[in-house]
This record gives sequence, structure tokens and C-alpha cells, in this order.
Amino acid sequence: MRTALARLYRPRRFGEMAMQEHVSETLKTAVARGRVAHAYLFCGPRGVGKTTAARVLAMALNCPKREDGEPCGTCESCERIWSGRTSLDVIEIDAASNRGVDDARELRERAMYAPTTEERYKVYIIDEAHMLTREAWNALLKILEEPPPRVIFVFATTEPQKIQQSAPPILSRCQRFDFRRITVPGIVTRLKRVLAEEGIEAGDDALVPIARRAEGGMRDALSLLDQVLSFTDRRLTAEDVRRVLGLVGEELYLELFEILAERRHAEVFRFVERLLDEGYDLAEFYRGLADALRSLLIVKLEGADAADVREDLRATYAERAGRFATGDLLRMLAQVAELDTEGRLRKSASPRILLEALLLRFAYLDRTVELEELIRAAAGGSAVPDAPPPTPAPRAAPDAATRGRGGAEGDEGPAASGRRARVAGRADAAKRAEPPSGPPGVLRSPPREPDAGIERPVEDPQTAAATAALRGVIERGAPGLNRILLAPLREARVTEAGADRVVLEVPAGLDALLSDPATHQALERAFATELGRPLRLEVRREGSTEPPARLTPERVKNDRLARLAREEPLLGRAVEQWDLELLE
Repeated sequence: MRTALARLYRPRRFGEMAMQEHVSETLKTAVARGRVAHAYLFCGPRGVGKTTAARVLAMALNCPKREDGEPCGTCESCERIWSGRTSLDVIEIDAASNRGVDDARELRERAMYAPTTEERYKVYIIDEAHMLTREAWNALLKILEEPPPRVIFVFATTEPQKIQQSAPPILSRCQRFDFRRITVPGIVTRLKRVLAEEGIEAGDDALVPIARRAEGGMRDALSLLDQVLSFTDRRLTAEDVRRVLGLVGEELYLELFEILAERRHAEVFRFVERLLDEGYDLAEFYRGLADALRSLLIVKLEGADAADVREDLRATYAERAGRFATGDLLRMLAQVAELDTEGRLRKSASPRILLEALLLRFAYLDRTVELEELIRAAAGGSAVPDAPPPTPAPRAAPDAATRGRGGAEGDEGPAASGRRARVAGRADAAKRAEPPSGPPGVLRSPPREPDAGIERPVEDPQTAAATAALRGVIERGAPGLNRILLAPLREARVTEAGADRVVLEVPAGLDALLSDPATHQALERAFATELGRPLRLEVRREGSTEPPARLTPERVKNDRLARLAREEPLLGRAVEQWDLELLE
């Protein structure tokens, strides 16, 4: 039976550990200088070298031929430890299956015995350490505080926060090393070395998809390479990789972007049907869609040379990127991320419907306009401009609509505050300049022509100072105040302010969250710090006196639109005339 590549090419020396120099160099120097700690905590994603580093450390400590802290990797002791064979002085324990207090007590008793010789170290490697129970950690605490001589513990975990929750004292008794995800170029370089040893040819176009699929894990990358090599002969091609791993080619995503740019809505259904007919996994397609959109956004912002895309496709990426506004690409990427936040796509019985709905939303992005665009249209008495007609070529110099949609800098219109929001109405809303007549029995005030000379009330200085203090709290946070509350606080407003009192009006639901005494005191202290004087903070719910309702994204969105409409009378007219809703 052939040995797997992930095991065959596991590093034997600190210098062979890829992209973890901050760990390997520190450990190597500690061994060389005799300053090895009695306990280590190795944290990081799976497959990045935590257990390997622990084994190399054990090899270095027990190698009779070590040089400058590096193990030789070839002596009997190194071979035994590296291969994971039985060793009296190096014991590996899987905490997932040995997690109880009895297991910890047995480990503690075994650790009291000295190594087999005076020159050797006894090393305990505990993998998946976060699986240990609180009682097990308590049983190990004493021996970690006062370890026997020449006994070293190495705890490896992918979830250090669980150790923080169940056994915080353990962290202060260990030296912690955080392992990084390995970069795509780093994985590709390592795969090339492995293939050179195996006598197999492969180009970057075949290895980059493997490296991306591994998501920063070298072990996963080698396992995927092993899987592909079982299908191929002596040369590895990009087509082989896509076929074996079920990956979707970049050309297919570029074809989709052309469909979306030209607003060929009905063709979305045929495109998804073709994916199914050709045997693609929709979840895998969705996964690659996020990467393709990210690459398109990078090309849009920095140019094709800055994106990690195939050389022969850079010109096509640049052409596709030129047909989208930056803001729309950002919204598309956000919608892709939101779709599967709770695994909805993979769990759904109809993933096809979810994917089609997502792509159709992308194709209908021409139904959105900027808030400033609506205000300019209302102020000028003209309708909102129609969406630009489909065109396969990049847009020319930006006009008002393009500036609003794409994020290019230009006139901000009457929105003096600089606030930017995106709203959408019904498909024909943008074509109506006059409001429809209301139903019988409903009085509706006709819109008045905007008056450029309307005087706005001057804000009280103390209220202005309290409002600035609120912005400071939101930007900088406050000790004891949950940062989750900072985003909803953007919808709050100061209604009254005095020398020793501030009244804060918040959306329905947020008042309930701020009613917690600790939270209220933290917010009050933050206001006092920003204003430089002690004060009393009162929190009132916006609107009616009904009991506080649960804060939901929809409620926050509606409250924000209502507030924008109050602050901008022209926007209020637009909302009433065209039945608008806030998108973001």
C-alpha cells in the first residue's frame, strides 16, 4: 500500500515547516539555548502544522545528533517519533476520545515518571485539546504549575476560545503560538517540490485551484493532490483537477457575468439548468462564485494585475469588471455571503431555486438608484432617470446616475449631511413624476414645490455637543458596552441635552437592550467621557408608548428610512410618491 503524500512529505525539521517561521524559528532557538518551556499551546486551523511542530519539537529535544536546535530527522529516535510509532518518552493523546477527568488523572500519574535516560525529555502531545472537560483541566492544573523535571506538555487545538471559556488559568501557564493559514503561493510552491520528487509535471493553472480549495491547509492540499494523481498519469493538467475535484472553470463564471451585465434575465434559468445537465454541484458553484466576484471586485478597484486570476483571462476579467459599478459588485458579493451564513444552500431541498433567485437579484440591479439621485429628481421636479440600457461595452465618462451607483466622487446634491443610502421602488416607480391620487375618503396633501430658501432650525449647542458625543461612542466604543450595540446606536438621536442630562431617543427594541443596568451605566459613562463632565442619561423609545418590540433587521431598516425621511423633506416626498423601501 502506498503511503499518502500528506504523511510521506511531513516535515522532519523546523526549517521545512512552510509559512510558520514565527513558530519554527522560536522553537529551534529555544532548543538550541536550553530555554524550552514546560507547556505550549499550539492554536490554528486544521492542517497547518500544529501536530507536526509538536513532533519536530519532541524530535529535537531527544535527538542525539541535533545541531543548532535542529533534529537530524534520520536517527532511530527521530524516525520513531516522526512516524508516530510507540515511544516511551513521546506520547500522543487524542483528547477527543480521552477527555474525562479519569484520563487526565492517569496522564498526571504517568508524567511523574522520569524519561528513560537522563539526557532525554518526556513529551506529551495532546491533540484536540479543546475537547477536554473542565474537570480534566482542573486535574492537570497542578502538574502544569509545578511540572516534573524534563517533562513537557504540548496542547494542540483549533478552538482556543473553548479553552478560554472552560479553563482560563491554563492559558497563563502555557506559551501560546498561533499558526497561520498557508497562502496560495506558499501551497503551490510546496506542491511543486512534492511533484518534483514524484517526477510529475504540473503547471500553476493546475496547482492554484488545488491550493485555493485547501483553504490554507497544507495537509488538505496534499490530500487533494493525492486524489488527483490517482486519476492522472505523469502529467497533471487543469482539466484533470477540475474533473476530479468537481471544480467550476473560471470561464463559466465569466460567461455568467456577461449574462448579468447585459440583463438577460431569462437566460439565468437556462444557465443554471446547464450547470445541472453538465453534472456540476450547485454548492460547489456557489462556493466558487464568491471567489470569482471577489476577483472581479479587485480587478475593478486595482486592475487585472492585482487579482489572483489566470494570465490568459486577465483581459476578460478587466472587460467584465468595466461593465459593473463598484457598488453593485460589492452588493453582489455581500448577497453571496449572506445566502449561506447558516448553511441554507447545503441544507435546502431545492438549492436550485435559491441559486436562481440569487442570480436574478444580480440581473435586476438596474432597478436601484441612489438616494441623492432621488432627491435631485424631486428637487428638480423631474422623474428619476431610467436605468441605463444594456450595453456590452464599458460605460463612458460617469454621469450623475453612474456617480450615484458606482461610488465615483462627484456632486452630492442637496444631501448636505453626506449620508449615502440605497433605495429601490417598483419597476415603474422611476417613471412617475406625479403622485397617484389616493383612494376615496383619504385626504392626501399635494406635494409642494421645494423651496431652496427654507430655513432649517438651528441646533442647540448642547444638543450638538451631545450628538457629537454619540458619534464618538459609536466610532470608538466604550468599556463594558457590547460592540454589537454600536451599529443599532447609529439610528439613535439626541432629543434633549443640558448641563447634567442627556435624553437619547432610540428605535423600538433597542431601548429594551439598553435597559440592562450594566449596559446603561457603560453607555452613560461613555457619554460623560466624551463630554468631559458627569451626566445622567435617559433612554426613550422612539414613537408611541407601546411596549418595546424585539429588534429585527427589518425594524431597524424601516426606522432608519423613517428617520431619513424626517430629516430630508425631499426624500420624504420621494418615499411617499414612489413607495420606496430601504435596501442598504
